[in-house]
Amino acid sequence: MQQGTFIRCHVHAYSYFGGTTRILRPDNLKAGITKNTRYETLIPRAYQEMANYYNTAIVPARVRAPQDKGHIEDSVKYASTWILAALRNCHFFSFSEAKKAVAEKLEELNSRSFEKRAGNRRTAFNKEEREFMQPLPDHPYEPAVWSTAKVQNDYLISDGRNKYSVPYDLIGENVDIRTTEETVEVFFKGNRIATHVRHKNHEKDPIVIKDHMPLAHEKYLEYTPEDFTAWARSVGDFTEKTIACFLHAGKVPEQGYKYCVGLMKAADRYTPHRVENACRRLLSATNKPLLRNIIIILKNGQDRLEISHYETSARPRSHGITRGVEAYRQGGDQW
Repeated sequence: MQQGTFIRCHVHAYSYFGGTTRILRPDNLKAGITKNTRYETLIPRAYQEMANYYNTAIVPARVRAPQDKGHIEDSVKYASTWILAALRNCHFFSFSEAKKAVAEKLEELNSRSFEKRAGNRRTAFNKEEREFMQPLPDHPYEPAVWSTAKVQNDYLISDGRNKYSVPYDLIGENVDIRTTEETVEVFFKGNRIATHVRHKNHEKDPIVIKDHMPLAHEKYLEYTPEDFTAWARSVGDFTEKTIACFLHAGKVPEQGYKYCVGLMKAADRYTPHRVENACRRLLSATNKPLLRNIIIILKNGQDRLEISHYETSARPRSHGITRGVEAYRQGGDQW
């Protein structure tokens, strides 16, 4: 049995009984007990969290001691056999139909009179056991799954279906992740540092909270094509043409954002005047400028040269020796 199913069985049982027990005495299954020796008892975090929520204590049965739970196992076996035997010839076309049929047979079993004493299971519970039950919380416990992950450079963690952001200053740290059907919570050293509404469908992009991002990334999301165009226009005509090429080179303008940001950083490093000259020189040679070529021009100082001098000083391209058709004819003149 998976841990989530095991815990949900407890939640459903408490809801059915209308109260909680002071002590839980589970068997030593892996979903409920990690380790149970004479020296220590280790309980999974999710199961212990559920017990704390209902204000109950977990005291597992002794290992290899069936006498601790013999009466309970006999009762469970009798109830399950009685219900399943009655429904063995029934056909169901949905889980809801099967659940409804089982619930009806359960009520019938609890209302069935004892053979050797007065009353039935329901009256016995109300008279002998209900007074020892503790009150239920206002809301039922929501089962959670705990896991541990290391925050990568993209400051994202995963619930197995989608990715969610955490504060970027936790990059490289190990965090605890608490996942329920509705929420994803992230804890660092016992403190909750992020909470997300869990998306049930697979999302193409990660779910990112703006406050979790570095300032540079936050600013990057605020860029628009109009912002890049306005900045380029303030630098010069050739820079504006270069930015326009970056924005229209792909299917969507966002594909060229990183090149536009790179050109802006180059202007901060080399001055806007030099970037304008570099764009002018590159556009004189090609109509598809690349950021890499602009950076090379700036590093080599070619933006400081006059275009006429640059063009005239360049060595003309040689095409080698071109043989005519006569050179390949048989009987033609030899070299």
